[in-house]
Amino acid sequence: MKWTRLILSAACIFFAATADTSAQAVIHEAPKREFRGVWVATVANIDWPSRPGLDSERQKEELLRILDEHQKSNMNAILLQIRPAADAFYGRGSELWSRFLSGRQGGAPESFYDPLDFAIAEAHKRGMELHAWINPYRATTDLVNAHTSPDHISRQKPEWFFSYGGKKLFNPGLPEVRDYINGVVMEIVRNYDIDGIHFDDYFYPYPEAGRPIPDRDTFRKYGAGFSSIEDWRRNNVDVLIRTLSENIRKEKKHVKFGISPFGIWLNKSSHPEGSESTGLEGYKALYGDARKWMENGWLDYINPQVYFPFFYRPAPYEKLVDWWSNNAFGKHVYIGHGVYRATENKPDWRNRSQLPDQVRYLRKNNRVQGSVYFSSKSLTNNLAGFTDSLRSSFYSYRALPPVMLWLDEIPPLAPVELKATVQNKCVLLNWKTPGAAADGESPYGYVIYRFTEVEDTRIDNPANILKISFDAGTGFLDETAVPGIRYRYLVTAIDRLKNESQPSNLEAVTVE
Repeated sequence: MKWTRLILSAACIFFAATADTSAQAVIHEAPKREFRGVWVATVANIDWPSRPGLDSERQKEELLRILDEHQKSNMNAILLQIRPAADAFYGRGSELWSRFLSGRQGGAPESFYDPLDFAIAEAHKRGMELHAWINPYRATTDLVNAHTSPDHISRQKPEWFFSYGGKKLFNPGLPEVRDYINGVVMEIVRNYDIDGIHFDDYFYPYPEAGRPIPDRDTFRKYGAGFSSIEDWRRNNVDVLIRTLSENIRKEKKHVKFGISPFGIWLNKSSHPEGSESTGLEGYKALYGDARKWMENGWLDYINPQVYFPFFYRPAPYEKLVDWWSNNAFGKHVYIGHGVYRATENKPDWRNRSQLPDQVRYLRKNNRVQGSVYFSSKSLTNNLAGFTDSLRSSFYSYRALPPVMLWLDEIPPLAPVELKATVQNKCVLLNWKTPGAAADGESPYGYVIYRFTEVEDTRIDNPANILKISFDAGTGFLDETAVPGIRYRYLVTAIDRLKNESQPSNLEAVTVE
């Protein structure tokens, strides 16, 4: 029998007098399946590491604290920025180490380790997916030569770039640029055990008044067949997205592909299918046709940045959430929330119920499957008390990520021969690995459920989830069992895309 080696902690002998003795009999409003993501930004050391050149052990310690805090909030996805400016927070790739990591572009971490390997392993230990967040086109964050290594791609291939807004940017109109970015992304997909590839909203640059994008020569060379440079620019981005979608699915079917566009596609005044808004339009300003990407099935999820309050005329939160949910074309919608805005001295954001009400609103829409929060530090700093709200109410129970049946609809087989034994005032569970499912896959992990004698043993109530494990080990130690209470346990298996099996046999035990 295969099982994870468990060390019986002395803590099992004791228990808190205030321990919760039962899960709620009525299903909590929190869903059992919901995407709960947080962006961990590395550009300019926004979230991690706290400063460039921090020694490796302190980098690890900081990241572990971040992950621990989000685990306490029952988050289930970390969107870690691993390529902020054509550079790398990972070692097995062709691009240079980021200066935001090591303090010097191209400089590897001292006391070498691979931050992406480390982050993946630690996120998975905590039952959280790790999505590799990539900025596709930004090559530098400023125009200071000393910040860029002579070996950086912008110095090696200067003809691939233009300067705009105080940065160097890849020229999306060049076929060799698209090939290069595709190659960089596919290195990550092949070399790392990530759960997703995630792009943010930076495609063509945010416009500056009176300053055109300097790509007219490229349009003259490659724009044949397009009546306008605007349509050509959108097509350049489309080609990259379509190509990556195809290649990711060929390489690893379980790796999700998602994009976080600006919160408005087009306003209704510009297009009959647009939203009831009047603000900047991602389709026109950034040349990102996010609705087309969803309609054509190139993405698994869209994560629009709806960083706006309710009833805000240029971009009303409620109208935009409804619009994206109505234009998902059967794929997932995760709403991006700007938690950092909670500190703004504006009436809408001074209202501490603004963010909680946003979560309440999207949960009423069954075509919205979750949320992603910008950024990590805003949550760990508990801005406006929002993290307190997540922990005490919205995310008080664990949740599985929503399934993506277009990628995999076959669940694992149920675990077998579940056994429960009492050891040192704890309950030790062991079970056997089931056989391979119809698609040939064995379990990727397990979900452990606990019930009291008076509770229904259906597995649809998240209050009964003790642990979500991304680990094929077949053992679990319940250190929170209270003496004198008779508990019943079930275990289910999950695959890589979080399809869940039928439950195992039911085991009952009382800690004396």
